[in-house]
Amino acid sequence: MSREGLSVAELTDASIPRLAAGCRWGGSIEAPVVLFPEGAIKVEGTGRAILELCAGQLTLAQIVQKLEQQFILSPPGKIRADVISFVEQLHARRIVDY
Repeated sequence: MSREGLSVAELTDASIPRLAAGCRWGGSIEAPVVLFPEGAIKVEGTGRAILELCAGQLTLAQIVQKLEQQFILSPPGKIRADVISFVEQLHARRIVDY
């Protein structure tokens, strides 16, 4: 798959999401933001829980597993779908690489 002639990585269970080059955490503990070259995004709730695990150490499958353990009442498959959607959205904005 390509976007504007560039190779685009496919998100798989073995992918290891991490903040992209030029992106970093900022703000405060109570109100964290992710700073990136074009601006900043405020992260809260589930998005924050996902992004905190995208530190370049865990695979997508491990991130999903950790969140399923944390949010045990969530319907089967929902966490996986939410994580994939969120990570792909941030990848499209060049905030997360994998």
